[in-house]
Amino acid sequence: MSIRILFAPGLAIAMTVSLAPAFAQKAGDAAKGKEVFEQCGVCHNHDSDEKKMGPGLKGLFKKATFVDGKTKPTEDNVRKKVDQGGNGMPAYEEMLEKKEKDDLIAFLKTL
Repeated sequence: MSIRILFAPGLAIAMTVSLAPAFAQKAGDAAKGKEVFEQCGVCHNHDSDEKKMGPGLKGLFKKATFVDGKTKPTEDNVRKKVDQGGNGMPAYEEMLEKKEKDDLIAFLKTL
């Protein structure tokens, strides 16, 4: 049996095991996301679902839909809402870095 035949599967397994922790890491830091949320807190409550200028965000990811009654609050849909804004909410696509949005979403998931 050739050494290459034995080496290739072992290398593949070693690479998979060594890369697994990188893929398992959370996308954002909730503590940093809480800091990012401070600018959102002007319009949104984080500790209740009571409306300020915008809807309260407590339990956002546990809700069946956004306030519109149609859109499910998935990570992608929340990111899209943050990026595009709408209904009086400004678009944050150019105002926040990707990492800040990742952190913000990580924080919103804790509510």
